[in-house]
Amino acid sequence: MALIKEIDYGTPIRLSEKTVTLSIDGQSVTVPAGTSVMAAAMSLGTKIPKLCATDSLEPFGSCRLCLVEIEGRRGTPASCTTPAEDGMVVRTQSENLSGLRKGVMELYISDHPLDCLTCSANGDCELQDMAGAVGLREVRYGYEGENHVFAKTADGLANENWLAKDTSNPYFTYDPSKCIVCNRCVRACEEVQGTFALTIAGRGFDSRVAAGPTDFLGSECVSCGACVQACPTATLMENKVIEHGQPEHSKVTTCAYCGVGCSFKAEMQGDRVIRMVPYKDGKANEGHSCVKGRFAWGYANHRDRMTKPMIRARITDPWREVSWEEAISHAASEFKRIQARYGRESVGAITSSRCTNEEVFLVQKLVRAAFRNNNVDTCARVCHSPTGYGLKTTLGTSAGTQDFKSVAKADVILIIGANPTDGHPVFASRMKKRIREGARLIVADPRRIDMVKSPHIKADYHLPLRPGTNVALLNALGHVVVTEGLIDESYVRERCDLDAFEQWARFVAREENSPEASEQYTGVPAADVRAAARLYATGGNGAIYYGLGVTEHSQGSTTVMAMANLAMATGNIGRDGVGINPLRGQNNVQGSCDMGSFPHEFSGYRHVADDSTRQVFEMMWGVPLDPEQGLRITNMLDEAVDGTFKGLYVQGEDIAQSDPNTKHVTAGLAAMECVVIQDIFLNETAKYAHVFLPGASFLEKDGTFTNAERRINRVRQVMAPLSGKDEWQVTIELARALGYEMSYAHPGEIMDEIARLTPSFAGVSYDKLEKLGSVQWPCNEKAPTGTPLMHVDRFVRGKGQFMITEFIATDERTGPRFPLLLTTGRILSQYNVGAQTRRTENGAWHDEDVLEIHPFDAESRGIRDGDLVSLASRSGDIALRAEISERMQPGVVYTTFHHAKTGANVITTDYSDWATNCPEYKVTAVEVRRTNHYSQWQEKNFEEDVTLRRIAERLPDAAE
Repeated sequence: MALIKEIDYGTPIRLSEKTVTLSIDGQSVTVPAGTSVMAAAMSLGTKIPKLCATDSLEPFGSCRLCLVEIEGRRGTPASCTTPAEDGMVVRTQSENLSGLRKGVMELYISDHPLDCLTCSANGDCELQDMAGAVGLREVRYGYEGENHVFAKTADGLANENWLAKDTSNPYFTYDPSKCIVCNRCVRACEEVQGTFALTIAGRGFDSRVAAGPTDFLGSECVSCGACVQACPTATLMENKVIEHGQPEHSKVTTCAYCGVGCSFKAEMQGDRVIRMVPYKDGKANEGHSCVKGRFAWGYANHRDRMTKPMIRARITDPWREVSWEEAISHAASEFKRIQARYGRESVGAITSSRCTNEEVFLVQKLVRAAFRNNNVDTCARVCHSPTGYGLKTTLGTSAGTQDFKSVAKADVILIIGANPTDGHPVFASRMKKRIREGARLIVADPRRIDMVKSPHIKADYHLPLRPGTNVALLNALGHVVVTEGLIDESYVRERCDLDAFEQWARFVAREENSPEASEQYTGVPAADVRAAARLYATGGNGAIYYGLGVTEHSQGSTTVMAMANLAMATGNIGRDGVGINPLRGQNNVQGSCDMGSFPHEFSGYRHVADDSTRQVFEMMWGVPLDPEQGLRITNMLDEAVDGTFKGLYVQGEDIAQSDPNTKHVTAGLAAMECVVIQDIFLNETAKYAHVFLPGASFLEKDGTFTNAERRINRVRQVMAPLSGKDEWQVTIELARALGYEMSYAHPGEIMDEIARLTPSFAGVSYDKLEKLGSVQWPCNEKAPTGTPLMHVDRFVRGKGQFMITEFIATDERTGPRFPLLLTTGRILSQYNVGAQTRRTENGAWHDEDVLEIHPFDAESRGIRDGDLVSLASRSGDIALRAEISERMQPGVVYTTFHHAKTGANVITTDYSDWATNCPEYKVTAVEVRRTNHYSQWQEKNFEEDVTLRRIAERLPDAAE
């Protein structure tokens, strides 16, 4: 194997229906209008020397290496900034050009360290490559004069100390002595990432890249890696490359963090990953990345990795390492025993949104064909299940409507209940770019998130609604659209159910839904609501992007339907730049739903009670299947507490940390007789487990993930599973031990079965994914290469279905005892329950969960920044540090749930969405006060964590 080298055209590839034809070195080439001469030459395979140019950035024209000669023109223009024209005759090589390029390179090299043999970029240095490309063999200038290689002492003599390196960032090093001031890193930070954290400090000879007035760690830099990727020298270099040297082969795989689904080249030395490089041909990310995907993959080899199966009789017993055969046999025999004693419905499973489609499919198949019930659920239950219900009800399919690049054609963007810069940063960069180009922005969020205002972007309207009032706000927006005649009447007549529309229009036009009446609930000024509604309805292409701040409410499903109502009424579904787009939380939460992980649905969202569908599965699987809906996660835990649900197989989830009302969750787990955990770490749920089956990290997996835009991406195994087994193989062996035969030689065969059983995946195969890179479902006979945009000519369900979305206030209310509202979310550097990111250097940015509180609420309680405070609700209490923040509104506090030691979900209640049981994480009545100690739950948890660490490190006293 070799390194995958991607073509760099030097300047962005332009898209245009108009073409131009020119001659380059005697060869004719036709390219889209607007293409640079450099890119046109590269399309012929002619590489023009360059340093400041790369095709991820707009042309800059500063290095003066890419000079060419053009007949009829004076001088030697830069090929990167010169557009190709019809009839143009270009020469890229001549004696004159050779002399000019050598002279330019000689000046660069005269001010650059000549330590190539020991330089970390040796073998991957564009400056080195260009010196060879122009034939530079000697440099006439020495280091005697002023230069950037050595600092100077007062007497002007060279000081042997190199200019100071910035090693503050845990993932990369900045070495100013290697900088050629090409501006690529600065431009990448601006154009690709949109953070504007870097600049060129100083003027003339003193010019240098700087991360503002501080070092990289203390700056606005978000460590996305765009600057490192853009750097043509060793100025910005990954620490892993500095430590281990250059990689020698690579494979393309898919990131296992958020639902964006970025493609990466895993660059290796043998079986050791050296770096993860964002893949330019990745359709979701197009060569961009965030700090998690780019750098935070070291957890895969962390010392806490569990690689041996373990069992124990009781959860108070020490773990005992056993063979795979014994562990699987023991788990199967326990499940059989439980079902024989308590009945067929007494066991079930939870699938993982971090595992591949193939792995998830097999677990739900195991439940249905081996357990012989439908007691299977997934973590989507506690995050995006209202998305599935709401979108299927109104539009006909349980998924978002657009692809990510559609945002480039949006004119108005409505973000509600999502924080893209923290939760989905690569997509946020796309969105920010479009806003800088002129798109208008509406943000509906209780907090003043970064999208409200950050460098070069500002929301036209920030609607800081109170937690729990999403439906009231959306109804108010709909009220304005209806009562002010902003309906797209032709669209509604052609595409939607008119009776349902008329009922909704009458409902939403009621005075009780007006912005003025809703203001008492939402707290948002009526004038702002009216203005935002007019902007969305009349501003051109309107796109809605939402997240868990929509779904994790008692009216989550209602809110999703209210967004669909608004989009249909204004004609904003079915073309580029519009739509309703859920920003999925975990890497394969869309796929886990697609694969049939819900207790009422087979793969492809078809109900288990449908006889014809069930018969297809029965014929394929060779067993009769239960037509009755199974238990949801919440039902499993409730029945466990009641004593009727006794066995659970948990695939790669940590419900003891991630699910609400932790005390109830752990009570349910503790009441079970056999809990089987399959994971890569001993997590919080493992404290209640009887069998531990080691899992595989994404670097050890072979299969597919499906991202938030329905894009099916290949996940390729770049290193062997540390446990010795693939997770799909473990599920097969467990099924066999339970008496049900499964037989697959490769995950591709599992996908073939998925395709045979699932209409929306009918055309999906590994061969097709290899040829096309990725596809978006539906992929079938009607759409053999996939479906980027849904509902283009008609809705999947036929006519769009408007729904009555009455606002019903949550039962969770504030009062004298609990006067504040707690809402929760995520932060950029950490991910979900933190099991992965906490085991990386990302702790440099966020090493504990904190409580954000408005200055007014803090002052009235005598709380200062950094104080330890008690956060109490009706469910429990914890303690954490306070961070006084103007981002909050009075009466609302905010925290994250990334650190197990915090136990944020001890606080959250078990209120849930009326349709799907998705928990209401975003609205909890709380009180905050200063304290000098942690809660009893936290103290107990700290002690248990010490024991887990001893087990993981295999210390002699682990059994104590």
